[in-house]
Parts: sequence; structure tokens; C-alpha cells
Amino acid sequence: MIGILIISHGDLGDSLIHCANHVMGKKPEYLMHLGISIHDEPDVVITKALDLLKQLDNGDGVLILSDICGATPCNIANRLVNTGKVECLAGVNLSMLVRALTYRNESLEVVVEKALTGGKEGVMRIYSRPSDARKEG
Repeated sequence: MIGILIISHGDLGDSLIHCANHVMGKKPEYLMHLGISIHDEPDVVITKALDLLKQLDNGDGVLILSDICGATPCNIANRLVNTGKVECLAGVNLSMLVRALTYRNESLEVVVEKALTGGKEGVMRIYSRPSDARKEG
């Protein structure tokens, strides 16, 4: 089973995990969050992150999901990448997380691709239906 670590600003990862628990109907195993604050020293956080990776890796690898590419959480995640063992995707959203959780018994490469697709396909414009939305007006 692929472990999943969310590295994000503040409590974003905890919120995503809470939402995923609701969607999945239970708390998924081997899913953790590392919140980064403005006061954290990246070198200290790296040590914490390495400890979490050890807890999450059952031998199948770990997928790190981060929030914004180029920001501190993603820069920390980038330092942890070990191709084929620890992979990272930036721009985490709930669709990406749920897709990763759904396919996490596949290989790390498959989970990465499914999560990436889920994240992209989960972003769409929703159009109103005038016959329904404006009747109450």
C-alpha cells in the first residue's frame, strides 16, 4: 500500500484528510499531514518529514502531495523526492487525494498518474441551469 504524506501550509492538509475521511467513509491508513508555518525552519522540518516517511512506507513507496509549487511546503517536499520510492505532486486538491487513496494498492507510478489525473479532472467550471437556479428569485 502506498503511503501518502500531505505537506502544506498550516492546517490545509488536516482539512483535506478530514474531507477524505468523509468521502471514503473511514479514516484511511498510512495518510498523514505535515503543516508548515512561517516560523518553521526548513532543515528542522525535513527531519520531521523523514520520520513521517519512515512511518508511511510499507516498502511500496510514498506519495507526497503539496499545495503550491514553488512555496516552502513544496520546496521541502522536493528535497524528499527519491524517484521510484518517494514521489511528489504539487497543487493538491480533494479530487487528487481521493483518487490517490482509491488506487493506492497499485504501484507508486500508477498512483502518481491516477492522482494527477484526478486533480486535473476535478477542476471544472460549473454552469448554472437557468430553469432551476433562477426560479426562486
